[in-house]
Amino acid sequence: MHILLTGGTGLIGRRLCRQWLGQGHQLTVWSRKPDDVAKICGAGVRGIAHPDDIGTETVDAVINLAGAPIADRPWTRKRKALLWDSRITLTEQLITWLERRAQKPGVLISGSAVGWYGDGGERELDEESPPVNEDFSSRLCIAWEETAMRAEALGIRVVLLRTGLVLANEGGFLQRLLPPFKLGVGGPIGNGRQWMPWVHIDDQIAAIDFLLNREDARGPYNACAPSPVRNHEFAKTLGAVLHRPSFMPLPAVALRLLMGELSVLLLGGQRARPSRLQAAGFTFRFTDLRAALDNLLSRH
Repeated sequence: MHILLTGGTGLIGRRLCRQWLGQGHQLTVWSRKPDDVAKICGAGVRGIAHPDDIGTETVDAVINLAGAPIADRPWTRKRKALLWDSRITLTEQLITWLERRAQKPGVLISGSAVGWYGDGGERELDEESPPVNEDFSSRLCIAWEETAMRAEALGIRVVLLRTGLVLANEGGFLQRLLPPFKLGVGGPIGNGRQWMPWVHIDDQIAAIDFLLNREDARGPYNACAPSPVRNHEFAKTLGAVLHRPSFMPLPAVALRLLMGELSVLLLGGQRARPSRLQAAGFTFRFTDLRAALDNLLSRH
């Protein structure tokens, strides 16, 4: 297949490129720095500055993962505008390009997150669940999904990927946690009772590949392991894997002072289940958090 990716130089995008190059697919990455794409994603991956650069070549699938990191800094008005622009505005540009094309790809897999549900508290959340609390993160994901779904009117199969906290040894959420935990000053956030819907990077990549190739897959899918854990359990398990104490809590009041509205993302959570992925026949390799962390940190 000829696959076009946005966000191809990110954590998930890089791993997808490695996987699909190995399978013999032709890969094109839409990037602000197209000249850097081959160095980041692998020799043979083409970088383009705009989808129009593809011309009349056939495109079989589009993977839309672009988006500025949501938890890297406080949600100022300027930061919110950037988060919105990097997801919704870019996806609108992608849809406009698809509308103009005579040849349409068969599938669009578009990014989203379990943050779509908002802070779910104790509720178990599957793809049939409505949003529980519409904070900024939830509204962002809702708009992102609604924009991507416009491709259905063009006859394109649309898959919405509601990703959890991706655990990887080459960046992302886990790598930001390691320094304090290695120093023995890691611990739960707030009261530690919030649910964390995690997923091992290998399962994330396998799930995207599975949904790409399953022609009846469409609509939202929770991309997270079937065994979410509470934050205090995550901290305890990470500390055990690193052979470090993990009892130093980060008080909620301090987090709210430091991060403002962004603290909602860390103090809340989602008890999300990958019901539709499992019903479709996808098998997770990592369903136990300790096994997932052991696997990743033994590579680190």
